[in-house]
Amino acid sequence: MSIKVRLASEEDAEELCVILNEIIEIGGTTAMEESLSVDQFKQYFLTGDHCICCHVSEGEDGSITGFQVLGRHPELPEDWADIGTFARVHPRVYGVGKALFPVSCAYLIHKGFSTINATIRADNTSGLQYYEKVGFTTYQTAKAVPLKDGTLVDRFSKSYELNNAK
Repeated sequence: MSIKVRLASEEDAEELCVILNEIIEIGGTTAMEESLSVDQFKQYFLTGDHCICCHVSEGEDGSITGFQVLGRHPELPEDWADIGTFARVHPRVYGVGKALFPVSCAYLIHKGFSTINATIRADNTSGLQYYEKVGFTTYQTAKAVPLKDGTLVDRFSKSYELNNAK
């Protein structure tokens, strides 16, 4: 299957929000624990002051298969971007992250960023595998971060140097 990547628009927000909320509902693969409204989604991923950009992937039929968000985080250096990657669960499409990542890297290089940060829950094995496979390395571990239900889960912060992508 061929996957096309483009910048997200506000018109995509409803469909992207459905994808994210299904992932949140299933649990275990995102730090987010509560579903978002479309307006909350827009603020958090598309229009907020911290937002850098959001890329979407589309299948051959034009349906959105996933998205990758890039934003600023107050605890990161100015030239670092924070990343999140989300792929549709039903029907699952393989290769979404692989298609999105080089486009996100090129965008960040063009904008003068040096490094990408990804923070992943220790119980998110697919997320850990994805970020390691594309070249992220762990630089920090937050031990026993409590979830909403009190469960303690480690979180790994991983970095990717954009000079690796050139």
